[in-house]
Amino acid sequence: MGYIFDPEKLHTLSKRVVGMPRQQMITQLISDLAEAYPGYIETRQKWIFNLVGGATGSLTVLHGSLSEYLIIFGTSIGTEGFSGRYKLEIHDFMLEGEMWVYTGDKPLEREVFAPGEHAILNRNQTKAYRCPDSGWMLEYARGNVPSCLPTGLGGAVFSAVDPKIVWDTVSTYGWQTIRSLLKGKI
Repeated sequence: MGYIFDPEKLHTLSKRVVGMPRQQMITQLISDLAEAYPGYIETRQKWIFNLVGGATGSLTVLHGSLSEYLIIFGTSIGTEGFSGRYKLEIHDFMLEGEMWVYTGDKPLEREVFAPGEHAILNRNQTKAYRCPDSGWMLEYARGNVPSCLPTGLGGAVFSAVDPKIVWDTVSTYGWQTIRSLLKGKI
């Protein structure tokens, strides 16, 4: 399966905007990504509440396909939750704040990821995470993206019972996936 995005390149681009005021940082990052990956980045920001594994944040989808997604995710007030177990790998490139993590295979060790750092959740791995104050990241996943939708939508469906969050998430990701398929991208 051919992937469009390169984690090392995404890490380099995300480190370039660290330290900027938040809105400027996000706008500049989206612009840089659109330049680096022409035709594959949604440049309009559509912020959607996201409730996953007990954590609450906001996200904007920059790219969606069956094999990759790229989002900016964050919280202005802090959050914590459970990652879920997926058939894909997830790369988090910290832009602002901290993310505290412990994984299912290392439950006694806390890792702290600061702005400019890169955290990876491997396939079939789990983690607990916390952004103690605010935390913003560029998140990239590769693998079987539809396999993460039950966990990704579970909080909105069963906890918040919020059809608007479900609709916004499914329609935004769905539209981008259709655009990717029309370009020949799986």
